[in-house]
Amino acid sequence: MTTIALPDSRTGTPPAISAVGLRKAYGDKVVLNGVDLHIPEGTVFALLGPNGAGKTTTVEILSTLVPADGGQARVAGCDLVREAPGVRDAIGVTGQFAAVDQLLTAEENLLLMADLEHLPRAEGRRRAAALLDRFELTEAARKPVSTFSGGMRRKLDLAMTLVGDPRIIFLDEPTTGLDPRSRRTMWEIIRGLVVEQGVTVFLTTQYLEEADQLADRIAVLDRGRIVAEGTAEELKRLIPGGHIRLTFPDAAQLDTAAQRFAGSVRDDEELSLRIASDGGIATLRAVLDVLDAERLRAESLTQHTPDLDDVFLTLTGRSDSPKDSSR
Repeated sequence: MTTIALPDSRTGTPPAISAVGLRKAYGDKVVLNGVDLHIPEGTVFALLGPNGAGKTTTVEILSTLVPADGGQARVAGCDLVREAPGVRDAIGVTGQFAAVDQLLTAEENLLLMADLEHLPRAEGRRRAAALLDRFELTEAARKPVSTFSGGMRRKLDLAMTLVGDPRIIFLDEPTTGLDPRSRRTMWEIIRGLVVEQGVTVFLTTQYLEEADQLADRIAVLDRGRIVAEGTAEELKRLIPGGHIRLTFPDAAQLDTAAQRFAGSVRDDEELSLRIASDGGIATLRAVLDVLDAERLRAESLTQHTPDLDDVFLTLTGRSDSPKDSSR
């Protein structure tokens, strides 16, 4: 499948992550087949794809957990192979399943991470207390993690990732299994990390709404290749089906409008007209110009674009799309 090029809306900030031609295979199975990435600092990048597309493998390679078979990458300015210790010093990784010790308390889990980061005891306690407060876990700090809800465990897992004060965080499906309220709490925490601390977040997710809400840029991975990349709005404009819907006060105006907009679809019962649109400003302006020229008075105008579910299904040609948590 050919990669779809999109206008580059990046701001020119230095890349936190860059990769060219990443490749990985397990035996005869090719998992990644030439993946290119450019992720600016202080942004959220979301990687979408069907099960088995290579999302987790991409995270494992960029976080130095497994080697690539080919290609080059730099993370936090460090070469992924020659400067792997520098990469590991700059990143934090939260996997699909909470990596917390259920026999320990929340505070003990954080202090354990502080010890692993070789922090001085006083600094470790200070950082643990600050993270417990930030993640609203102070009241549960000395309770065994085995008594925690799923949302609390995921928050603690992310808090443990932050003990080392990473500049780049890999979040591999961080909200899988959470209820909608817990998921939105995690979103607020992730946004705060980016806005308040300038952290870069590399997010893989099975929730389309999550990518839509959080990501500055989204890439769709399919069969080991990036098949499209852009902002959520740019991706939505790639897919046919966008339209502008106009409603009119009477049938006469609807008749005139239908004559002026060739190929439009009319609904006589609702006195409405649907006009194909790519979602762009130029198309909207052209529609308004026609209405002005014909002195037509539309009672309402709404612009509809395909959602990320449509994008995913069209680009990958699969029925096993990621979940839309709004449904």
